[in-house]
Amino acid sequence: MKQTLRLPALRYDTPTILFHWSCAFIIVLQFIGANSWGLFRNPLHHQLVVAHLTMGMVLSVLLPLRLLWRLKWGRRIRASDRWLDCVMARSVEYGLYGLIVLEICLGYLWRWGNGQAMSFMSLQIMPPFGRFPVSTVSLLQWLHHWNGWLIMLLATGHALAACFHYFILRDDVFQRMLIVKDVSDGYGK
Repeated sequence: MKQTLRLPALRYDTPTILFHWSCAFIIVLQFIGANSWGLFRNPLHHQLVVAHLTMGMVLSVLLPLRLLWRLKWGRRIRASDRWLDCVMARSVEYGLYGLIVLEICLGYLWRWGNGQAMSFMSLQIMPPFGRFPVSTVSLLQWLHHWNGWLIMLLATGHALAACFHYFILRDDVFQRMLIVKDVSDGYGK
C-alpha cells in the first residue's frame, strides 16, 4: 500500500498577510465613508471627513511599507502554473497597487490644491504649495472619486476570484492569505 504525504499549503508570511488585510480593511472603510458622509450633517459629517483624511494618511505610510516588505523580505509565491492565470493575477495585483498609490496622491493634491490642510486626527498639516485653479481642483476631485470606484471594482473582482478558487476550484489560493496557527512561516524563530 502506497502512502502519500500531503505537504502543508504554501502561505504568505505573517507580515505580508497582515499588510494585505489591514490595507484591504482601510480601503473598504475609506470607500464606504467617502460615499456616505453626504448623508450626514455636522458634526458627524466633519468627523467622517477627518476620519477619511486620517486613514488616508495611515494608508500613505502603510502601503509603501507593504510594498517594501514585499520586495525585500516577503515570501514570493508563484501566482499559478498556467500562464494566463499568472498574467491575470499579477495584472490585478500590480494594477491595484498602482491605482491605490494614484488615489493617495490624488487625495493629497485635491485637499492641498484646494488650500485645505490634511487632518491627522486633530493635527493639521498645511499645504506645501499654493492653491490650484478651481478647474484643476475639480478635475482632481473627479479623478479621486472615479479612481476610488475603479479600485473597488478591481478589488471586488479580486475577492470574487479568491472565492472562485475557494468554492469552485477548491484549491489553496485563498488560504495563502490566511494566518493559521499550525503553519510555520519561518519568522520569529
